[in-house]
Amino acid sequence: MNIKNLHIPIILVSIIVSVISSFGSFGDVIGFLTFLKPESTFNGYIGFISFGETFFVQNEWWRLVTPMLIHFSFAHLAFNCLWIYILGSKIELINGRMKFLLLVLLTSIGANLTQYFFTESALFGGLSGVVYGLLGYCMIIEFEQKSEIYGLPPAIYMFMIVWMFLGFTGILTIFGFGEIANYAHLGGLIFGIFFAIMSLYFSKEINL
Repeated sequence: MNIKNLHIPIILVSIIVSVISSFGSFGDVIGFLTFLKPESTFNGYIGFISFGETFFVQNEWWRLVTPMLIHFSFAHLAFNCLWIYILGSKIELINGRMKFLLLVLLTSIGANLTQYFFTESALFGGLSGVVYGLLGYCMIIEFEQKSEIYGLPPAIYMFMIVWMFLGFTGILTIFGFGEIANYAHLGGLIFGIFFAIMSLYFSKEINL
């Protein structure tokens, strides 16, 4: 394994967390990774301390990112890891490891904050917000360059938007896809687009 490929460790850690937590079933295992710090566990239910207590008193700032490592089913894990592998390898190759790392961190934070503030629930997770962020980034770059730089046909972006819209309607839950962190998808997408716009802006500034 080439540790220089940063998308690989992200995938491996997600797999390890999923296995040892039995896909989020063990609250004591995922408690270190949840968005808010757990206060208590009772009959399988986790109670959490407040946002202010978690971040401004306890200073557990890693929780802005770590929910992306929690997955609640094998399908959830496999789908997200596949996209991280596909998109991560392309972005690292074309744009570099540092830009990929910054993109992952920004979209993870954006996805997690959006999901929490719109739902007021701290028990969520998955890399799908980051996946939407990566797709949003690639979409803006390809549209700007008018070229399939990352090898993604425009239909992929259309599918991404439609899938997110269906998530908000509740149709996917009816068809057995379980609880979906729709606001995390939206937040990740918005922050990925923002990162792409800023990248293009500063790139043009440098070239002036």
